[in-house]
Amino acid sequence: MNSYTVTVATGHQWFAGTDDYIYITLVGTEQCSDKTLLDKPLYDDFERGAVDSYEVKVGQDLGQLVLVKIEKQKYWMQDSWYCRYVTVKTPSGEHVEFPCYRWLVDDKNVVLRDGKARLPQDDENILVKQQRQKELEIRRMTYRWKEWQPGFPMSIDANRHKDLPRDIQFDSEKEVNFVLNYTKAIENLCVNKFMNMFQSSWNDLADFESIFLRIKNTNIEYVMQHWKEDSMFGYQFLNGCNPVLIEKCFKLPDKLPVTHEMVSSSLDRNLTLEQELEVDFVMLFLFIYCYGFTLTRINIKTCLFFWFQAGNIFICDYELLEGVSANCTDLCTQQYLAAPICLLYKNTQNKIVPIAIQLSQTPGKDAPIFLPSDAHYDWLLAKIWVRSSDFQIHQTVTHLLRTHLISEMFAIAMFRQLPAVHPVFKLLLPHVRFTIAINTKAREELICEGGIFDKANGTGGGGHVQLVQKAMKTLTFRSLCFPDMIRMRCMDNNEEMPKYFYRDDGYRVWEATKSFVSDVMCIYYSNDERVQGDGEIQAFVKDVRNFGMQDSDHCGFPKCLNSREELIEYLTVIVFTASAQHAAVNFGQYDWCSWIPNAPATMRKPPPNQKGLATLSLIMESLPDRGRSSWHLGAVWALSQYQENELFLGMYPDEHFTEGRVKAAMEKFRKELAGISESIKIRDEKKRMPYCYLRPDKIPNSVTV
Repeated sequence: MNSYTVTVATGHQWFAGTDDYIYITLVGTEQCSDKTLLDKPLYDDFERGAVDSYEVKVGQDLGQLVLVKIEKQKYWMQDSWYCRYVTVKTPSGEHVEFPCYRWLVDDKNVVLRDGKARLPQDDENILVKQQRQKELEIRRMTYRWKEWQPGFPMSIDANRHKDLPRDIQFDSEKEVNFVLNYTKAIENLCVNKFMNMFQSSWNDLADFESIFLRIKNTNIEYVMQHWKEDSMFGYQFLNGCNPVLIEKCFKLPDKLPVTHEMVSSSLDRNLTLEQELEVDFVMLFLFIYCYGFTLTRINIKTCLFFWFQAGNIFICDYELLEGVSANCTDLCTQQYLAAPICLLYKNTQNKIVPIAIQLSQTPGKDAPIFLPSDAHYDWLLAKIWVRSSDFQIHQTVTHLLRTHLISEMFAIAMFRQLPAVHPVFKLLLPHVRFTIAINTKAREELICEGGIFDKANGTGGGGHVQLVQKAMKTLTFRSLCFPDMIRMRCMDNNEEMPKYFYRDDGYRVWEATKSFVSDVMCIYYSNDERVQGDGEIQAFVKDVRNFGMQDSDHCGFPKCLNSREELIEYLTVIVFTASAQHAAVNFGQYDWCSWIPNAPATMRKPPPNQKGLATLSLIMESLPDRGRSSWHLGAVWALSQYQENELFLGMYPDEHFTEGRVKAAMEKFRKELAGISESIKIRDEKKRMPYCYLRPDKIPNSVTV
């Protein structure tokens, strides 16, 4: 009689334990054991956080242990049980680990592979091959694609959070009740007295300070004090909530007819606007050709002047908002949107400042170009309109589409195409934790018809859907690759654009993440042929392209992966988008958007179509009323909070990998991230406004809020 010692660990979550019957079957290459009862009802086994051991007697030699089957049967009242892992000590003294980290719901069972990750081509035993295929068949029936809105990335086929598979639900649905959390935030911020005061305007700009009596921080106070300044306005394009729109401008678009005479007072290098726009390569080469054989110190200085001084014009174009419907859910309040174009200049102090704003995509007499030299309130109102437009793009495109929805798409394809034993499944699982759940709750309560988004946002009532649909037409895979995204906007030169901390910190986190992904993947993929021969990874990539992105021709998402380097980049995109990119555009919302005039969620007057009309009264009538301000403030506060027991980048408490080489790669990753965090802390000690959104110890592993 052979004796196997079976150790079973129960989860630490609330209600993770069970009083139900628990059975186990050990499956070897030669034989399988009889189904053995482990739990006796009403005993102290399988309580929350417990680790229980049992002896399983087997009359025959099982051979190499390859599978463990766990079954749960109701004793009295049906409950769920969360199993962390099973460890089996064989008669020979070998310890075999079987990671689980799943819920057993109702009278269900789960079949576990040992913890060593394997590619499909490495499985030789017929039992494990069959189990691998069966697991994926069940997953594909459980995780189904659904089109929530036409033109959106495909999402999970579930209307409510409670309809999701238990394994991907939040531990407690109360944690993600948007209505409850927003109401709580409004109460915590002491603005609940304003929340029903729709149509009631604030008296003046200082009046907004009345909603900041409770919760302040250094960044918010600095924004409150300096938000009107052009340098603060420009700084946010680099290091605010939406640092992904600014791009270098080499030629003014025809739709923005700015002349040198308009902006000359804002340029401080004694160059014309045309010279500031671009390096004139033709003139530069002619200069070198003419003086190449007789270069003097003066000629060299002149040459370098043209080379290094020009190219200081940048642009932010909100053309996606053109034609998008403004919120009309409240018949008592007309709301408006604009699609502005903002021209920016890097001055000799290396500060980005606005030099021209047009609040329409169509030039003409009804679309004046506002300038810093205009009347104070004309210029201020134009900047407020840009900030409001930036808020709409940030919330709906930068945040919702390009992190939440894209991460969910990757997660669904992963569950459908990769079994738990696959190394890519093990790698990605911590980075999709709760992502499908938070998005399902958002569709249920936040961005649905009549949801919270409709209460305060100018694109509520359907405009946000139109905006995502338009943005999907330009979304490409390469734009999700961080270095490419920076280069596409010609913002990659540190000397030309210093103090772009989003770029600088992002590069470091991207490289650390890519190095970690490479270290892990190289363990399993020794060459390109191993990638090409992995049918599961190819099916995963194909599912993302064909279903997630609905086989969009322009998107550039790969249909297959042909090399190890392509696989590493693909997985780095997934991990970075879910962790660092989401952190960069999410957790600064309270800092930058809680001061309402700096990020109005809606505007109640149309954009001005001529100069000289703006007054303080018009600005106050344009900005959100007291009720919408309160909902907005509650939203940005709630969205900026970390989840309870948040897991940050590099934290992998669930040991899906059991191999020592992978654990060593994880430790190396954590050390590299810690070094980045420390250097950012040191840098930020000297800054009036710290930039900590891409500090690894503040980057959650996944999209959970």
